[in-house]
Amino acid sequence: MDVSRIRALRGPNLWSRHTAVEAIVRCEPEERSLATLPGLEKRLRELFPAIGALRPDGRPDQIPLAHVLEATALALQAQAGCPVTFSRTAATVEPGIYQLVVEYTEEAVGRLALELAEALVQAARQGAEGQFDVEAAIGRLRELDEDVRLGPSTGSIVDAAIARGIPFRRMTTGSLVQLGWGSRQRRIWAAEVDSTSAVSESIAQDKDLSKTLLAAAGVPVPIGRPVTDADDAWAAAQEIGLPVVCKPQDGNQGKGVTVNIVSREHLDMAYRAAAEIGEVMVEKYLPGSDFRLLVVGDKLVAAARRDPPHVIGDGEHTVRELVDLVNADPRRGEGHATSLTKIRFDEIAVARLDVQGLTPESVPDKGRRVILRNNANLSTGGTATDVTDDVHPEVAARAIAAAQTVGLDICGVDVVCESVHKPLEGQHGGIVEVNAAPGLRMHLSPSYGKGRQVGEAMISHLFKNGDDGRVPVVAVTGTNGKTTTTRLIAHLMATSGLRVGMTNTDGVYVDGRQIDSGDCSGPKSARNVLMHPDVDAAVLETARGGMLREGLGFDRCQTAVVTNIGAGDHLGLNYITTVEDLAVLKRVIVMNVAPTGYAVLNAADPIVAAMAPKCPGGIIFFAADHHHPILATHRAQGKRTLSVDGDSIVACEGAWRENIPLRDIPLTRNGTIGFQVDNAMASIGAAWSTGLDWDTIRRGVASFSNDADNAPGRFNVMDYKGATVIADYGHNPDAMRALVEAVNAMPAKRRSVVISGAGDRRDDDIREQTAILGKAFDEVILFQDACQRGREDGEVLSLLRDGLKGAPRTKHVEEIHGEFIAIDAALKRLEPGDLCLVLVDQVEESLAHLAQRIEETC
Repeated sequence: MDVSRIRALRGPNLWSRHTAVEAIVRCEPEERSLATLPGLEKRLRELFPAIGALRPDGRPDQIPLAHVLEATALALQAQAGCPVTFSRTAATVEPGIYQLVVEYTEEAVGRLALELAEALVQAARQGAEGQFDVEAAIGRLRELDEDVRLGPSTGSIVDAAIARGIPFRRMTTGSLVQLGWGSRQRRIWAAEVDSTSAVSESIAQDKDLSKTLLAAAGVPVPIGRPVTDADDAWAAAQEIGLPVVCKPQDGNQGKGVTVNIVSREHLDMAYRAAAEIGEVMVEKYLPGSDFRLLVVGDKLVAAARRDPPHVIGDGEHTVRELVDLVNADPRRGEGHATSLTKIRFDEIAVARLDVQGLTPESVPDKGRRVILRNNANLSTGGTATDVTDDVHPEVAARAIAAAQTVGLDICGVDVVCESVHKPLEGQHGGIVEVNAAPGLRMHLSPSYGKGRQVGEAMISHLFKNGDDGRVPVVAVTGTNGKTTTTRLIAHLMATSGLRVGMTNTDGVYVDGRQIDSGDCSGPKSARNVLMHPDVDAAVLETARGGMLREGLGFDRCQTAVVTNIGAGDHLGLNYITTVEDLAVLKRVIVMNVAPTGYAVLNAADPIVAAMAPKCPGGIIFFAADHHHPILATHRAQGKRTLSVDGDSIVACEGAWRENIPLRDIPLTRNGTIGFQVDNAMASIGAAWSTGLDWDTIRRGVASFSNDADNAPGRFNVMDYKGATVIADYGHNPDAMRALVEAVNAMPAKRRSVVISGAGDRRDDDIREQTAILGKAFDEVILFQDACQRGREDGEVLSLLRDGLKGAPRTKHVEEIHGEFIAIDAALKRLEPGDLCLVLVDQVEESLAHLAQRIEETC
């Protein structure tokens, strides 16, 4: 068994909506059925009893080793605590070659699970039970998952966003997350939001400054001051009066904080711990309990009492042993991924024991409460009890005032007092700190009491009710016409005043400015557009290759446009061997339309029309034939259609009609270019689906010029010495047929074509292109592409010549090496009244070359 081409599908894909690892698995003949691998299943189950069923319902009895690998990779993740449920193994057209797909929640974990699953299956196959430790493998996966997944604070916010239908994107391996798209996005970093200013955060980090501001605003705070060394710390303690608190002036998570200091020795130790973090301050110790109040906007949303890390004596175990027993609780971890943190046993803990007359080896009496630290932060091993419902309105008001005084939208307010049932002033309580990025664990999963949905509160603060943070997304796919349709839709939306982000095979554009070049029709470019803060709407050309490599760059779209499905576009690559296979792939965008959105489908293409039942939203059908049966049925049901009726494109919905004369759509050249009429209808349908008004749509189609600037390489018509030159990027048989139909509608004395062929097409597809052209053109000039895409020198030209054998019209065939040389040769032969179709390979360079030649004639 050989595993290769491992890919991460990071968005909705050919197989499912789940993120997944996909791999190609080659199985030898004896590995294609468990029946020819006697004893393997038994040995595998002995090694890994949790693997589950290997013969699920609907699967054949002959289970290949690839399926065993799939099931093992999924089960390993499940045993590690990952919430995964989907996996699949599909046979390809090549015997013994399988496509394996296994869901993941974290990409690194999914990849490791596949690697470990392969090692486990091989160990079982070789009977090497002792050479694979399943528990250790699961432990590795669990540990990696804890390392890379979002922590509980950020995770709770993201979960709340998902529940609201708000898309998210993790921008780093840490806790920086984008919520929403484009101009409607917000960003969070753990529990800190993008509206928090750097000034406010700096104030919160400076404990002395924040106390000064709070005191000035009438918020009760403990007295204290910064200190320069241990002697100054003791002097400050004497001034303030023992007991005191020693802590970093700029700190968080309770690091370096020591409370209830009553001796010089204890203070010296506390000073050293605080000085490791930064500058140190000493302040009055307030008696009572430690409370954390969480303020979001102008509301108190949660409160918890935090108790310091402690153990309860049992009369048998030492303090050190009791700590080990408490730390064995599975809820306690090393970092912040778990609801509780392990208790630290360090010199501060030892000093606190000394105050209580204990050492680490002491055996406390049964029931005695032994404090390991006075500060109650969860990050040092403390516990939390929810007290949200107990907070007095005056206490809540002081916490909100503290947050607003510092300028924090999200704020953790640390209060020390005897009880939150009554105002702070009457019990000598006070606010000791404000935190700009508060941890949420204590509120989500308190040690005692009920958890609070603080993530929902934060999402409600960031996004108003009913706001899902999305901008309109139109995804466009098909075999031909994708780029022209994408450009026209973007133009229509820009006409309405929206700042449009667009991706296509020519580049990435935001608000009319190109920000990237090359073929940008994949998911990476789509994600970049949706990340751009100046994007009010996105129009994304969605090509076959990107969907296969990585899935979609978005979770769902408002509109999916499928122009057509042709037989000659990349068939034979990546196990997409038939038009039906290609349609299954292309319909991924249709299957991921929002329930309130639309799919705009070509009713004249039966394969495209058949995608309609897979769409969760509505359908807009388009076809040139106004009386097409699918359109007639759709209209009769009161649903949306677009067609050509007379000399106009007609939009219908029930009894309502809207006409746009073809003469007002320059792209179609008065309706004479059939494929451009289809592209116009698809674009109008997309604009209609997003709610654009018809006056805007009319202005948009009328102002869209199909020149080399607006739609490079898409039937760009030019004049050269009285002859007509057309530049197009057509590169498959369906495109050739559409181009022939278009040029046949244009008058010409003599017709010539300049063509090459892409080497990554099937032989028959390359031959068919010139076979089609040979019926319509008098002269053919063949040139060789700059990149042969795996073909030998001259191989593509030979196939093109084969297609011209017996051509009924072609009288002159010429071969030229070099695209620009071929163009120049064709231009030299032109006379007034002739027509020349140039099928460009290097689009920008060829168009620039043509523009230069035309300029030279002026």
